[in-house]
Amino acid sequence: MSNIKLFESKQIRTVWNEEQQKWFFVVEDVVSVLTDSIDPKQYIKRMRQRDAVLAKGWVQIVPILSVDTAGGKQKMGCATAQGLLRIIQSIPSPKAEPFKLWLAQVGSDRLDEIENPELATQRTRELYKLKGYPEDWIEKRMRSIAIREELTDEWKTRSVKKQKEYAILTAEISKATFGVTPAEYKKVKGLKSQNLRDHMNDLELIFSMLGEASTTAIVKTRNPKGFVENKIVAKQGGSVAGKARIDLEKKTGKKMVSKENYLPLSDTNKQLKRK
Repeated sequence: MSNIKLFESKQIRTVWNEEQQKWFFVVEDVVSVLTDSIDPKQYIKRMRQRDAVLAKGWVQIVPILSVDTAGGKQKMGCATAQGLLRIIQSIPSPKAEPFKLWLAQVGSDRLDEIENPELATQRTRELYKLKGYPEDWIEKRMRSIAIREELTDEWKTRSVKKQKEYAILTAEISKATFGVTPAEYKKVKGLKSQNLRDHMNDLELIFSMLGEASTTAIVKTRNPKGFVENKIVAKQGGSVAGKARIDLEKKTGKKMVSKENYLPLSDTNKQLKRK
């Protein structure tokens, strides 16, 4: 149950948050589906009364967002997938039980992976197989993950700590490599919450790896300290891959940045639903 089918239901209204790059789900809709309540607002009120801890953090978990309704825009409480899973824990309904069991399984899997990190790699491979990716692509994708981890480890030791700084440095590498940031690249491919690299073809993945591997090599050689110095190196590392990309584009007459996804989005969704 790695894919939560409820979130794909047309009965659940969603809002895409561009700033956070996340989907938000209307909490009332989720409660209505899981409880069959004719008055989800009252159900939520009673649920918050029962769960004092949830009530205390409700504002953070459930921000008020503008949602499209039949009567026009309406302000409604919404939550991310993570927030919804917390809320579902407080719903004493048989329909919520599969989600609770899924959460317990995820927690058990993560504890197993802490004990044996190789399990995480094995599970990732299996997930890509279920989505329909061939073995040769999976090998490249797994290698790209390893290269990425090596780079982020180097950043950690050089006082690059904040997630926002990681995102900026990654954007610098991508812009120097492909001429676009990851956010811009996702728009080209028509992606939102999906992982960009999961939708790259072989050459896109190879150039992405080259940009990050080159950055890692320069970081190790020059030992930049802090965010500002690493930002300079990120551009330099990405430019190594960028020059190779431009050279290949001249020889083939084809642009590397493609709107096509390695596997059609509908195909990957179908594969997951069969699980």
